[in-house]
Amino acid sequence: MAKKSNKMVYVVAMLLFLGGLGYLVVSGLTQDSVYFLNVSEALATDKADLGQARLFGKVSPTNLDIAEGKLGASFDLVDKVNAGQHIRVVYKGALPDTFKESVEVIVEGVFDHDAGVFNARTLVTKCPSKYKEQSEEMERSKG
Repeated sequence: MAKKSNKMVYVVAMLLFLGGLGYLVVSGLTQDSVYFLNVSEALATDKADLGQARLFGKVSPTNLDIAEGKLGASFDLVDKVNAGQHIRVVYKGALPDTFKESVEVIVEGVFDHDAGVFNARTLVTKCPSKYKEQSEEMERSKG
């Protein structure tokens, strides 16, 4: 009789373990998965389906407002291919030193559908000259 009750404890423990593991996997995948889109793709996507996203494009030279002390900025993120399409981005945080107009950036955050802006949590600039130097060094090292 005691053996039978031990099996039930193991079965219940295994079910709880698998249920908890499944919950962690599903919740981790849904929270960490974001769309990686350029501006024109983001504009073509239904706003209701697009909550969290990672966007890339260029900082427009017009409508660029940098907060005092480089602790935030609001700017238009322009599509690299179709310069007529843009999304207004608001970022509150320390700006990278390479942030300036016409630089390529990657922003991650959420759309505020009511305000019509993209609230960025992270902002990363892409420095083409740095990559160009690295690729030239790699080519030289190959011979």
